[in-house]
Amino acid sequence: MFANLTEKLSKALRDLRGLSKLTEENVAPALAEVRAALMAADVDYQVAKDFTERVKTACLGKDVVESVSPGQMAVKVVADELTKLLGEGERALDLRRPLRVLLVGLQGSGKTTSAAKLAKHLVKKAGIRKPSLIAADLRRPAAIDQLETLAKQEGFDFRAERGAQDVAEMVGRLTRDAEAAAADLVIVDTAGRLQIDHELMDEVKQIRAKFNPHEVFLVADAALGQQAVDVASKFHAATPLTGIILTKLDGDARGGAALSMKTVTGVPIRFLGTGEKSGDFDTFYPERMAQRILGMGDVVSLVEKAQEVVDQKEAERLAEKMRKADFDLEDFLAQMSQMKKMGPLGNIVKMMPGMGNVEIGTREEKMMGKTEAIILSMTKKERRNPDILNGSRRLRIAKGSGTQVSDVNALIKQFSQMREMMRMMKSGKGKELMRRMGQMGGGRGGFPPGGFR
Repeated sequence: MFANLTEKLSKALRDLRGLSKLTEENVAPALAEVRAALMAADVDYQVAKDFTERVKTACLGKDVVESVSPGQMAVKVVADELTKLLGEGERALDLRRPLRVLLVGLQGSGKTTSAAKLAKHLVKKAGIRKPSLIAADLRRPAAIDQLETLAKQEGFDFRAERGAQDVAEMVGRLTRDAEAAAADLVIVDTAGRLQIDHELMDEVKQIRAKFNPHEVFLVADAALGQQAVDVASKFHAATPLTGIILTKLDGDARGGAALSMKTVTGVPIRFLGTGEKSGDFDTFYPERMAQRILGMGDVVSLVEKAQEVVDQKEAERLAEKMRKADFDLEDFLAQMSQMKKMGPLGNIVKMMPGMGNVEIGTREEKMMGKTEAIILSMTKKERRNPDILNGSRRLRIAKGSGTQVSDVNALIKQFSQMREMMRMMKSGKGKELMRRMGQMGGGRGGFPPGGFR
């Protein structure tokens, strides 16, 4: 989502890093670029203006002027101010049990899917044992069906009364029933509208009075930009919010909503929806998001995600085989399987320092899938000993994987180069390894095979 913003801010930060002394005159061009980048990302005008003014004041302060590296300190100022803009220091989720969460928002914002995603997330991260999902959108039977399906998929308790006349009374009654059945989390999915109206707000207020929630989250579509900020402000005025769940961050949104939300509404972003799968949902960390926006990566989140999905023993086994230069295509297939569990390749790459503006899209994902198809078309014997892959075997593998023989050849060649590098690392031939890597750098090396089209 922040690709364009990251690219533009990275240029401004490079200019700041190069400064040996900070004056009002020499920081002005870089700060003008920062402001322009924020405006292009659909950040609220006043928010962008105030942000650059704070950065300017901090950059010209006594501590920065006397620092050993003013340019580097200026970059830190930008990172710190961006973290504050995103909502630094907000409180953690309410720890009371049973926990009651009310979801509100416009129709199409992703409330229903977010209800199931939030429940799953809290089971994994907050020690929740028995979530209960209550459908309160009685005007849209399809929304009730959707929530029921999602609850069944995850094994969660689901409650609804399709013929109820008083929605607020129904929510109160079903909540009491759920908690009597030992639910330690109750999430209510309210009705939405295409736009805010008095009827919607009155219903939300009545449900809130009967439900008595500990948390009230607005589910907002990031693609709406500043309109999402306006929606948040109106909901907050009608029924005080404790947080925002920003959805569809995997789309083409420019990022303005995420950067303006806290300052304009006073309500912090608490969670992010980053995709369609049930696991594409996470806690919002302002500092980590600021680092990703500035192209510094998010190593902490990357490690946390790896710890969640990667089999530790299998990872250690593969690492040991690589260390011993005993890595074969069977191992490479297992490594790909582990990496796929972490989610889309593009999301993983963006968490790596310096890779924030690198776009990994459908083409790269298809290339990776083609690599997997080729290896799966081999026998175990062939994966463990690629040297036996003669012409007839390669032709059979190409046909079985729906690829060309040239694709199979490219994969085998690049795998052989990788294995040779492992052997050099094991034998301590560092200089020779660097020379070989330099030679490969001019080609199209690396996995998936660069020759795929």
